[in-house]
Amino acid sequence: MGRTHETLVRIWAIPLICLLLFASQAAFGLDRKLDIAVQQVGDTFIVDAAIEVPVPVDLAWDVLTDFDHMTSILGNLTASKVLSRNGNLWRVRQEGVAKYGPFSYSFESVREIRLEPKTRIVSKSLSGTLAQTSSLAEIVPVNQGVQLKYHVEMQTGSMLARMFGLPFVRHEVEEQLQRMVKEMTARFAIG
Repeated sequence: MGRTHETLVRIWAIPLICLLLFASQAAFGLDRKLDIAVQQVGDTFIVDAAIEVPVPVDLAWDVLTDFDHMTSILGNLTASKVLSRNGNLWRVRQEGVAKYGPFSYSFESVREIRLEPKTRIVSKSLSGTLAQTSSLAEIVPVNQGVQLKYHVEMQTGSMLARMFGLPFVRHEVEEQLQRMVKEMTARFAIG
């Protein structure tokens, strides 16, 4: 009887622990399903991603456009500053370090950002280590919040991107989007 009971405990312990971990992640809003596709065409990486977040449009917009405080949101940024604002056309400078396993890569960029209030953010690189980058972030209202859609096309001189390619780019985009979602849900919880 003792051996059978011990075997049953072992058989059920791992699934039970996994279930508890899943439930605790859901309680903290970490269970958001991120749909992401990354492809490489020549030396260009193309990313399409989408994730739903249970927050109002205004709050999602505030986080996505909070460039002067982006270093506290995205862990890979060391500097982020709006250089100029001309209506809905902004110029933003950012610096940071991308990490992948034991490897790291410093980057900097100056981007032109065109805001279409509370719906779209269109960005293109003007200078920096990411040679040619353009992106589109969209906020789409859904039943219980918003869906964030993200499309980016980038050519990079990064040694990490050349060495690790698709997994590295995927890792960077996933991490950034998950951090944005975390910030949105944290601000929403504070109210």
